[in-house]
Amino acid sequence: MSFGDPNNPYGPPQGGGQQPNYGYPQQQPQGQPGYGYPAAPPVQQPYGGGYAPAPVAMPGSVKAARVMLFVLGGFQVIGGLLMMIASAWFSEEFEDAVNSDPSLSAEDADTAASVGTGIMIVLGVIVLAFAFWAIFTGVKFATGRGGVRVSAIIYASVIVLFSVISLFAANVFALISLVLGILIIVFCANRNGSYWFTRPQY
Repeated sequence: MSFGDPNNPYGPPQGGGQQPNYGYPQQQPQGQPGYGYPAAPPVQQPYGGGYAPAPVAMPGSVKAARVMLFVLGGFQVIGGLLMMIASAWFSEEFEDAVNSDPSLSAEDADTAASVGTGIMIVLGVIVLAFAFWAIFTGVKFATGRGGVRVSAIIYASVIVLFSVISLFAANVFALISLVLGILIIVFCANRNGSYWFTRPQY
């Protein structure tokens, strides 16, 4: 047996130089994924690639403010329609009251009744406009931004103002709208409201 035989498996390696890591597995470079190094987790991308971001849930206080807007808007729809329907009845009652005054002519009585009816209809339209404002703002809570928040706060502030005036006129039902208006302002202006209406859009 000759150690110089190139076919001898027990002889030294041929070629004059020793090959690197002879008999051992090749080592991966430091920091590279592979043998002995776990692959790095994929980076979550906010737009386009990777994982989709988790949806942001509407806070409970913001949901409550939204429901209050719907409640106030619903009551205002009923009130506005009743005012417009009752305008005819108001006209007849007002005309009878004017006719009972002998110092006024029939023509003056008709004019006064028409003016009263017109005022009732205008007030009904204004109340319906407020109802639309409240309901539309509540609907936009799901997708709206800072403008919807400002709209809700302004609407609630107006409701609070009219409620206080109505309380001075001995209208105890105005206490309900007063409380709801204050709660809408608080829930939209607090930390949860700021978190919801300034949330990132994806």
